[in-house]
Amino acid sequence: MEAFLYTALGVLVATSYMCLYRIGSGPTAPDRTVAIDILGTSLVGFCALLCLLTGRDFYMNVAMAWALLSFIGTIALAKHLEGMGFDE
Repeated sequence: MEAFLYTALGVLVATSYMCLYRIGSGPTAPDRTVAIDILGTSLVGFCALLCLLTGRDFYMNVAMAWALLSFIGTIALAKHLEGMGFDE
């Protein structure tokens, strides 16, 4: 089981590096927005795997809070890129 968790951590690290590359070199703002959203999802995966590895449920609380903030931030950024206000 631990081998699977460490393999999953390695995959998430590779995904995070690819997202950071896309954030830095993305040709358009929507590309960067999608990369930021995927990076947030990867971080939630890191928290879930840390919860499984350490047995502490604190990481799941962090993962849920991060997922909520990531979702709200993505919606806000998408509205901004479309030129809409936050009240529309």
